[in-house]
Amino acid sequence: MNRPRGRAPLVLALPALLAVAFLLLPLAGILARTSWGELGTHLTGEGTTRALTLSLIVSGWALALSLVLGVPLAWLLARVDFPGKVFVRSLVLLPMVLPPTVGGVALLLGFGRRGLLGPWLEDWFGITLPFHTSGAVLAATFVAMPFLVISLEGALGGLRPRYEETAASLGASPVRVFFTVTLPMVAPGLAAGAALTWARALGEFGATITFAGNLPGTTQTLPLQVYLLLQDDPEAATSVSLLLLVIAMAVLLALRGRWTGRPPERTRHETGDDDPAPVREQPLPEPSGGALWPLHAEVTGFDELTLDAEAGTTIAVVGPNGAGKTTLLRALLGLTPRARARLLLGNTDVSALPAHRRGVAWVPQDGALFPHLSTLANTAYGLRAQGVPRAEARRTAQEWLDRLGVGHLAARRPAQVSGGQAQRVALARALAARPRLLLLDEPLAALDQTTRSRVRHTLRRHLEGFGGVCLIVTHDPVEAVALADRVLVLEDGRALQDAPPAEVTRHPRSPWVARMLGRNAWPGTATADGLEPSGGGHLVAADPLPAGAPALAVIAPEAVSVHREKPGGSPRNVWPGTVREITAGGSRLRVLVGSEHAPDLVAEITPQAAAELSLADGVAVWTSVKATEVTLVAL
Repeated sequence: MNRPRGRAPLVLALPALLAVAFLLLPLAGILARTSWGELGTHLTGEGTTRALTLSLIVSGWALALSLVLGVPLAWLLARVDFPGKVFVRSLVLLPMVLPPTVGGVALLLGFGRRGLLGPWLEDWFGITLPFHTSGAVLAATFVAMPFLVISLEGALGGLRPRYEETAASLGASPVRVFFTVTLPMVAPGLAAGAALTWARALGEFGATITFAGNLPGTTQTLPLQVYLLLQDDPEAATSVSLLLLVIAMAVLLALRGRWTGRPPERTRHETGDDDPAPVREQPLPEPSGGALWPLHAEVTGFDELTLDAEAGTTIAVVGPNGAGKTTLLRALLGLTPRARARLLLGNTDVSALPAHRRGVAWVPQDGALFPHLSTLANTAYGLRAQGVPRAEARRTAQEWLDRLGVGHLAARRPAQVSGGQAQRVALARALAARPRLLLLDEPLAALDQTTRSRVRHTLRRHLEGFGGVCLIVTHDPVEAVALADRVLVLEDGRALQDAPPAEVTRHPRSPWVARMLGRNAWPGTATADGLEPSGGGHLVAADPLPAGAPALAVIAPEAVSVHREKPGGSPRNVWPGTVREITAGGSRLRVLVGSEHAPDLVAEITPQAAAELSLADGVAVWTSVKATEVTLVAL
């Protein structure tokens, strides 16, 4: 969306115009004073061509040295916390604010013949840097490398770590992740930094003349040539200055302000037909060698739980925000200091192994497909990281894409596919890597209802043949019931319940889970005939628990009756209240009733009943629940 543009206030417009004029006037002076008829002669003179050649050599070597030293330094500053980091970053920025001649003096005192390191270089290696071309390279690198480091650090800081973490979970070593994921994704920042570095090295003057001198053919670069020409031939100096001006301006215009190289946000292509190709109705092949991988995990730290599962088990992990769901997945991956997992997959203890050697594949919520690779290359990534030959990896990747109904998208980039298609590609990529443990972090959360049902059906069918264990973090009760063999309920890093979906649905032990399932949930203390809710009031139940025990009362919304007058007859639980909200849920309405005599209660009624009762926000009503409709669960 374009921001609306208004007229600039005069008090700001005038100083801004003066600033533009101030910057433009010196450049206009060069253009006005250039002897255009003699421009070619000036630029092709022997001294100028020799200085230009030397400038290109010096700036090229300075750029290469900056890449070799600056790229690792930028990565370190962006990704690693270490003592003295602020000082190191200030050290990187120092050459940008230091007067160039002072930088030259500093280089002379550090690398000169009487400097700190110079005598050792000369005695041991016979290297003399001052008044030598290598000294000019060193001076140019000193003043230009900060541009590369700053630009690349900004790009690395803007790159979300989930791409690199996902690559590691697919079996890629840190070095492979850096060269195949990190660098390609920050390429705009790297290119911007490299261009600025080269341009700054090409125009370096002060540090070069102070440290390396002004020797024709050895250290006399183009800026130094301009300095000399100003004394003997001002018109030639103007022509050479114009050349440097054109080069610098061309670099800036090519960059178009992309100083930080921040990775652009990619817009996914939306399509109305998310699944145009049929999904092949075939199960997954058995794991390599027919091996099965049961799970045993002992998690400590923020999360405290023990998890055991047979091969082929799918576990839905549910709980409120902050319950430790994602922490559990990251602990199993070995990617978080908040929790640590002693992890056995089959008979193999992988606890001490790094993420890329655990055989644990992770699919984050948005899939984290690598934007610079096609869907086929994405799917083959894990196999290639494991050393599978390129042709075989791509053939296997294509088979997985075909199984999940997205084989026709093999040549497209992630930005060219829809959300549902991207999720299938991410799942195909994880399964193609032949993991022992599969972790899915809310894989369907970003999809619309129609696409979600399709992907859910596909996911369930293909998980049936998976030879390891699959953990799915979800907030959707339908996903938990439809996909999982077990539901693990977490709260504050602890396991409240670990049972089949039907058991959790009938007897939820967490108010959050009960509400997630659409039930009314009242925590409280059991009494002789029911429950004393924490929010006040009294609830009668047909099957009470031992008095004094902490308990949770679960009431289905359809079991709540709504009346305009106080009801008579059999209901044991009757409260006056006020309608606070009415929302639609499918073909029925959900009515939220607040009361001073009981916690808030949700009733589910038909639109016809709501019309007959003339329900609206603020209307006084009575609610009733039969004792037989109250389920008490011990906590």
